[in-house]
Amino acid sequence: TMRRVVRQSKFRHVFGQAVKNDQSYDDIRVSRVTWDSSFCAVNPKFVAIIIEASGGGAFLVLPLHKTGRIDKSYPTVCGHTGPVLDIDWSPHNDQVIASGSEDCTVMVWQIPENGLTLSLTEPVVVLEGHSKRVGIVAWHPTARNVLLSAGCDNAVIIWNVGTGEALINLDDMHLDMIYNVSWNHNGSLICTASKDKKIRVIDPRKQEIIAEKEKAHEGARPMRAIFLSDGNVFTTGFSRMSERQLALWNPKNMEEPIALHEMDTSNGILLPFYDPDTNIIYLCGKGDSSIRYFEITDESPYVHYLNTFSSKEPQRGMGFMPKRGLDVNKCEIARFFKLHERKCEPIIMTVPRKSDLFQDDLYPDTAGPEAALEAEEWFEGKNADPLLISLKHGYIPGKNRDLKVVKKNILDNKLAANKKSDLINIPKKAADTSIIQNEAKLDEILKELKSIKDTISNQDERISKLEQQMAKIAV
Repeated sequence: TMRRVVRQSKFRHVFGQAVKNDQSYDDIRVSRVTWDSSFCAVNPKFVAIIIEASGGGAFLVLPLHKTGRIDKSYPTVCGHTGPVLDIDWSPHNDQVIASGSEDCTVMVWQIPENGLTLSLTEPVVVLEGHSKRVGIVAWHPTARNVLLSAGCDNAVIIWNVGTGEALINLDDMHLDMIYNVSWNHNGSLICTASKDKKIRVIDPRKQEIIAEKEKAHEGARPMRAIFLSDGNVFTTGFSRMSERQLALWNPKNMEEPIALHEMDTSNGILLPFYDPDTNIIYLCGKGDSSIRYFEITDESPYVHYLNTFSSKEPQRGMGFMPKRGLDVNKCEIARFFKLHERKCEPIIMTVPRKSDLFQDDLYPDTAGPEAALEAEEWFEGKNADPLLISLKHGYIPGKNRDLKVVKKNILDNKLAANKKSDLINIPKKAADTSIIQNEAKLDEILKELKSIKDTISNQDERISKLEQQMAKIAV
């Protein structure tokens, strides 16, 4: 029997195509900050792009259909006092986006249903806890309102956005700058790549390092590490001879990589984008003009090169559409939003098929917009896989609920810290009753406030009527 020389794969003929010119987003001043994030985040409703902004940091949020030339006066999201370094859409609410900035804060924004009509300067919540600039923000894949941020203070902080609190602070695990952080499939672990050339796999709730690899890539330039859905870790980096490399690791045994491939000697850092449904990884080098893609399987050599999409212009950044935002009728399996110097150009990856019917082998059920857990459940130790939806009839966006933040009173926190020792002895019942009493008191105060406000407005009306009468008499 003859050996099959070419590996069988339904993705062997995937091809990329840039959209027509009028379907790009034109005349956008893409940020020039020297930072290796992707500068772009997309979801089924909006594309967000970090832009140049004088005096502070800003990003654009455009409804997907708003293609063509973007007016200079188009409203922006501009509450940061320093340049924005990273943005990430919430996977559970298509109108909520987080941004990290050089001003050391993370801000979470609620975008109106149909996009911005005025510039947005007021975030729903400001998360303060980093002492240096915040270069990475990443939402938890399955728990609502859980957000991770990492800064140049080498700390990783995990927030409950619903209360505005930092609940986990990993500030002594990294001795050098963190290049990237990735959640695993169900958000129980994270992996990080750092300037000290280590890849770490961390259990954030136990605050312990489960696995690490020194010198995962020997070169001095930045690395990236992401989790795959089977629990393995995929990394990109540089060899000692400055060749670009990609590698696959099993966290249970980090001695040797499962696979290690050298690619070329270009110096742009490789940003990996992973699709768990098809097990394809797309590598976009910053400053490259190509996207290479690979299929990961469990047979040697494990990382199989598929093809390269090439274009003339180098990319400044890249956005990657979640599966539910793709056109399943056209066998579209990925869509990128490539940032040029002055525009953002969608690139569509398609599997050529003759039939117009729904291709269920290309579209297994995929992560939907519903959260599997509430933030509190996750912080208490629960795990859950993403809730899946079928794309058979396309994805119809539902109504998003508004992000509500119930800030814990900071003064209470300070008092609580002093009384922590006393609290341990108080039975939970007592604590509960005091909460109920507080809530009742709050209701009372709010009612009183409302009645006073009503009285004032009534008096205002009365005064203006009397003034009118006076005026008539005076005439």
